[in-house]
Amino acid sequence: MDDLTEYLAGFGEEPGYLDFAAFGPLSAAVVAESAAQEDLVRRARFGARDRLATNADRMRDAAAVLTGFRADQIAFQPSTGQGVTQAVYALAGGVLFSPADYPALPIAVARASEALQVVTPIPFEADGGRITPGGVREALTGTTMAVLVSAVDARTGAVADLDGIRQVIGDRLLIVDAVQALGAVDLPWDAADVVACGGQKWLRAGWGTGFLAVSDRAASRLTPVLSGEGGTGAGPTWDAVLPAADGATGMQISNPDQVAAARLAAAMEDLAHAGPAAVAAAIAARVAQVLALADEFGLPVVSPRAEAERAGIVVVEPLPERLTALTAALFNHGVSVTIRDGRVRLSPHAGTTEETIGMLRTALSAYATAVRPVR
Repeated sequence: MDDLTEYLAGFGEEPGYLDFAAFGPLSAAVVAESAAQEDLVRRARFGARDRLATNADRMRDAAAVLTGFRADQIAFQPSTGQGVTQAVYALAGGVLFSPADYPALPIAVARASEALQVVTPIPFEADGGRITPGGVREALTGTTMAVLVSAVDARTGAVADLDGIRQVIGDRLLIVDAVQALGAVDLPWDAADVVACGGQKWLRAGWGTGFLAVSDRAASRLTPVLSGEGGTGAGPTWDAVLPAADGATGMQISNPDQVAAARLAAAMEDLAHAGPAAVAAAIAARVAQVLALADEFGLPVVSPRAEAERAGIVVVEPLPERLTALTAALFNHGVSVTIRDGRVRLSPHAGTTEETIGMLRTALSAYATAVRPVR
């Protein structure tokens, strides 16, 4: 069994699931890891506390392998949103962002501006809903300190050109939300100064898992504001208030959830073993099948078609009067998707089976029959 085949064997979701961009059903490796860690907590045998305490280090090592950041530049976070918020609150200056990006990003900028009055929001209109290097270049101002962007747009599946954005922003910081990308598409993470990623989607590690990676260059410019006991880089210290540690470590409020860290570590180790590029290629093949079915049944595709510009998401937008029929067909045939704002988002993973693709075909066939004009 080769590495990719072994990775694919870890998928256990029910047939019909095409909603990994919403959440990824836990992988077999994560389920096994979670059971082992919870048993350790339940039994609390001698030395259990010491063994649990190694999980955050293991998670940092795994994230370092996937992102290219050093392990000491990475810290546990319970979610992408919290990681993004930590990074934005640590800024002082103008932050360029798209209001059309995932809500966690503009909300973090707005809240930091309101609370601290040292962050200046610089909203710009994305190019057709997509954040491009050209659009970023035109929106830059003399006060722009950082650019905040999702690596993959959750509404369209469009992949941001991180290298291109890096080139046009010069010495400014590039802060990236990676949750719709890591595990779905192989990107140059070294183009970013800060990467925030949760594990509940393509990594299939469940909720409450995530990390924040901060480069040395970013660490020299960020001030850990939302920093607590877990951000000192030391154990509990009575009778003194220690300063926040530098970089990602300082951007922790509490100590890591060691069981969650183990789940995330197992998920990332699984991905690294299979090879991010190989997994991304397998996802691309499934996305191509979904696109072909959309075309076959006349569904307008509003997500990118070029493989280099898309991740694991296909978005279709039927005529408004046909949305109900499409929704009903998918529901009646047990196909799980996300339906939002008149659009249907389908997100297969590398382990999506032919049975699931067949269920989608059957659902779309029923939809086509339901909307066929009567002669």
